[in-house]
Amino acid sequence: RDVEDERPEDVPVERGYREEDDAPRDEIVKRFAQRTAEYEATIHRVSEADLPVAIAEALERRGVRRLVIPPGLPGEWIPGDVETLRDAPRHRLTKEELDESDGVLTGCALGIAQTGTIVLDAGEGQGRRALTLLPDYHLCVVREDQILGLVPEAFAMLEETVKAEGRAITFISGPSATSDIELNRVEGVHGPRTLEVLIVGPQARIQ
Repeated sequence: RDVEDERPEDVPVERGYREEDDAPRDEIVKRFAQRTAEYEATIHRVSEADLPVAIAEALERRGVRRLVIPPGLPGEWIPGDVETLRDAPRHRLTKEELDESDGVLTGCALGIAQTGTIVLDAGEGQGRRALTLLPDYHLCVVREDQILGLVPEAFAMLEETVKAEGRAITFISGPSATSDIELNRVEGVHGPRTLEVLIVGPQARIQ
């Protein structure tokens, strides 16, 4: 069939997908935790009150001593016994400093239960994209009220950030991994080798 004169509006596109998840909130959060764990990320569900302790324990288990801190990260999240490498608009950490750090601690913009995906939008407590690509370990805090059920819900939430502010959006589905031509899996090539997620709610759940 000759399509030389065909226009996009001449071809109907089926858009019958669901745009909103009507599952109970606890079910959505549980699905996010399960699917994120399927990507070999380490998941913990903690209470708001226990979050600072949970962060300190996670960093201690990992042996983190030099921690990358993005602008706007809540001060109460940062343990006092680590060396902080603070990124700022007027003093950006170099690639070497990021690469030689022990890890990075951030918040996030959204979580997507459907795909077990964490979304960063370079906002407060997240920082520029390089902060979460070069360190070998990423500890990410996701609040239960940031978790959406479906991908279309996430895109709708992110539309204004992208169009109005032009910030970079990063979708994270587990630790970085790729395969070479012989299908040998290699981790840590395009981002952190290890991803640990703290899901924060009113009270902790069984891990």
